[in-house]
Amino acid sequence: MMDRRPCLAGTGAVLLATPLAVEAQQAGKVYTLGILSPHPSPSPEQRGRGPLSAKLKELGWVEGQNLKIERAYGEGREDRLPALAEELVRRRVDVIWALGPPSAVAAARATKTIPIVFWGVAFPVELGLVSAFARPGGNVTGMADRTGPEFVDKQLELFRQIAPAATCLAWITNPQSMRTVSGADHTPSMIPLSGATALGLELGRYEVHRGEDFDAVFAAVQAWRAQAIGLVGNPLTWRERKRIVEFANRNRLASTFGMKDFVEVGGLMSYGSDSRETVPQSAVYVDKILKGAKPGDLPVEQPTKFELVINLKTAKALGLTIPPLLLMRADRVIE
Repeated sequence: MMDRRPCLAGTGAVLLATPLAVEAQQAGKVYTLGILSPHPSPSPEQRGRGPLSAKLKELGWVEGQNLKIERAYGEGREDRLPALAEELVRRRVDVIWALGPPSAVAAARATKTIPIVFWGVAFPVELGLVSAFARPGGNVTGMADRTGPEFVDKQLELFRQIAPAATCLAWITNPQSMRTVSGADHTPSMIPLSGATALGLELGRYEVHRGEDFDAVFAAVQAWRAQAIGLVGNPLTWRERKRIVEFANRNRLASTFGMKDFVEVGGLMSYGSDSRETVPQSAVYVDKILKGAKPGDLPVEQPTKFELVINLKTAKALGLTIPPLLLMRADRVIE
């Protein structure tokens, strides 16, 4: 892999500020952070090694010293999230960090008082999590993911440069991942109808609700004779990413995703925000809240940098030639 992003400057200044952050915390008090995620729980060796824990430690929060972490993982089942959120509330955690829309919505339904910091939610207003980006107004704030329909339009525009001959694009969605706090379904503009048409792509929409749906969806995609497959990404498709990528490559379908995780397992290309930057940003909000800030006063942040990742090995296997200018623009090229 080649990582073409510049090194981040100022690390030393941040580390020098850490003792001040520690002094600002109440001496002797141990705070509790609840982590709510639909994904499988990490191994003991993996705990504390992710970007969230690393940033919290940088800010002076050390698990086992001044911070206790209650981990609630859905183990691949989003239907478990409401009960897990209620359990975190019963344990009286000080802050809930919620990964993705289903977790954030489950947490918001479970409590109106415990602060919630979400990560990876594209439509926090539409889902009923906050009143507005600038002034969330309640007990929820966090780091949004993507910036609206123009994000998907850009994803397709980049994809078109790689696969100009593709005309039929199968787009996979999971409506259940966009359930609102009130219980209604939000049909997002992440289904790029207008953008696809402008690029000469005919779009076929395929819904999945659980892992068992993929075999039928794959058969339908083949029957439609799609030349490409795409999605933005949600907990269900993320868990099945290897299966999706293997289907696409086996059937010589060009593929485009909104998360680099799909490209790292063999997908063709992705365009999306970089979790190595956005997760630490959400940790900053956890820090501020533990130090007394109100979530309703903290504006919802949006990603400012998006990452283009191309799998050159997959492109060659599909007989596709990546334009040199696009390769130069890519943040990462997997060879």
